[in-house]
Amino acid sequence: MEVLIFVFLFSLTWVSAVPECPECGNMDVPYPLSTSDECGNPSYRIHCKNGILEFLSAEGIYYKILSINPNASRLVISSPLMQKDTCHSFDLSVGGLRIDENSPFNISSRNTVMLLNCSERILLSPLNCSLNSPCRKFENEIKGCRDTVCCSYLKVASKASHRIRVRVGGCTAYTSVVDLKAGDSINAWQYGVELQWISPK
Repeated sequence: MEVLIFVFLFSLTWVSAVPECPECGNMDVPYPLSTSDECGNPSYRIHCKNGILEFLSAEGIYYKILSINPNASRLVISSPLMQKDTCHSFDLSVGGLRIDENSPFNISSRNTVMLLNCSERILLSPLNCSLNSPCRKFENEIKGCRDTVCCSYLKVASKASHRIRVRVGGCTAYTSVVDLKAGDSINAWQYGVELQWISPK
């Protein structure tokens, strides 16, 4: 009985030692996500800057966090913007989105990734580059991307999925739609890259 009481009290002490972080703007920061060393789990670091939650990539680029689903251990970050009047993602210079492989985050399997302004060589890859590819709808929305080679693919479920790559000589831009279903109109698309995290041990 005394052992059980000790374990219970120890657990309460541990919970109180790592409180949830305060809201950032109007968004909750659920445990284990952390915005400082004083709250959450530091391994699950995200950033609160001027009331906006952001995720820092391994390449040092901040992506705005659009939503967090603590029950599913997922968050959605913004797809990259295009450089003005071009079909180049703003993170092209660092090769696109890359997540630190030692972090507890990875890219979820609910992302339909669209690669834009691709070289003809991409047509030899096992991607959907057909006229029915959803990226055909998206490219017409972006000045500079119209009538370029574009392809889409559904991210494979994997705890080792840490990258969406773009590069000169391959594809220079990308976007992502979360949980895209056949028949969804472009107005119903949820743009962003969904990340998932592994629960703390």
